[in-house]
Amino acid sequence: MKMLGLSNKDTRFLLIVIALTLLTPIILQPFPEGSSLAQFNAGYPDLMQRFAIFGIFAIGFNILFGLTGYLSFGHAAFLGVGSYSVVWMYKLLGYNVVPGILLAIVVSGLFALLIGFISLRRSGIYFSILTLAFAQMSYNLAYSVLTPLTNGETGLQVYTNDAQVLMGAGAPNSPHFFGIVMNESSKLNLGGWEFTFNNGYYFCAIVAILVFYLSLRIFRSPFGLMLRAIKTNQTRLNYTGLNARPYTLAAFVISGMYAGLAGALMASMDPLAGAERMQWTASGEVVLMTILGGAGTLMGPILGAGFIKYFENIFSKINDQVLHGWFAFLPDGLENFIIGVSHFFVGKSWHLTLGLLFMLVVIFLPGGLVEGGQRIARAFRNRKSKDDGAQARTQPAE
Repeated sequence: MKMLGLSNKDTRFLLIVIALTLLTPIILQPFPEGSSLAQFNAGYPDLMQRFAIFGIFAIGFNILFGLTGYLSFGHAAFLGVGSYSVVWMYKLLGYNVVPGILLAIVVSGLFALLIGFISLRRSGIYFSILTLAFAQMSYNLAYSVLTPLTNGETGLQVYTNDAQVLMGAGAPNSPHFFGIVMNESSKLNLGGWEFTFNNGYYFCAIVAILVFYLSLRIFRSPFGLMLRAIKTNQTRLNYTGLNARPYTLAAFVISGMYAGLAGALMASMDPLAGAERMQWTASGEVVLMTILGGAGTLMGPILGAGFIKYFENIFSKINDQVLHGWFAFLPDGLENFIIGVSHFFVGKSWHLTLGLLFMLVVIFLPGGLVEGGQRIARAFRNRKSKDDGAQARTQPAE
């Protein structure tokens, strides 16, 4: 079955991704409300939106890093530019998210063109340092110099005296998509489960599906093949007479536009933009997401983004009170000992757990979480083939 110019295999893959994305509110709510394990549920709108938004961010970064091998430490600059663009559209036009998102994609693309044109004159660690320098300059400009445009450390937000020339009577007073308000939800109660279906999440999810399809076409295109050739051996490619610069610049701009779109969606969910989104830590986070999930793979960045955001939002909320509730059945001395040890791995110390898991993945699964899934699938196939072979040998010949 072929669809939208994809092969049969890619079509099936895309349909699986679409189904998983649309069923996320159910998949991420495996435990009934009120149970001790409900702490691990992740089916609430804010977190689901983060899964989709940072998935888009990581998909775009993977087009640059995963395909060309150019490691950028400055992609947070485009994330911030996208957020500022959307909030300015709120202030000037109204709360419809479409003009802001379109502006964010264009502005972040132009900004990426400027930074990429300069940074791509170098490669390797020099390219990485240049992108980091641009990102830090952007952060400092937004934080202290360009305060008329960014509102400095307070952050850019919408005020009642802003123009909003397209608001009109009866228009929603919060971000919306032609009247579909982002922060509105409907709930479905089934037994002990409560599933939340949020407008904002599904808006982000549909955008994520579209950009995933675009990345799939890029991966399978001659352009994607050229980017892989650059990663494999750019020197040898240059000897063939091909200039790699236009291809790497195009990949950088596309990647920057993805980041700008992710920043725009952040402001579409929460009408606020701050300079902290441009900090180097945000750039480092998307690098971790891509490597953890599997650089150069289609699903890897999405898995890595979900993995990190899950730990950040779920494990960070497991405090001593939650731990006491879990281990209350144990004798007091043993309970206090287990909680004392666990305290170093959850709550405010969740970074330690994430760091250890990242080390284990890098050491034992260099290809990321995708490689782990491939190994499991390969083991099942080998076991099945062995069972089929043993069954064939035990059957008598006719």
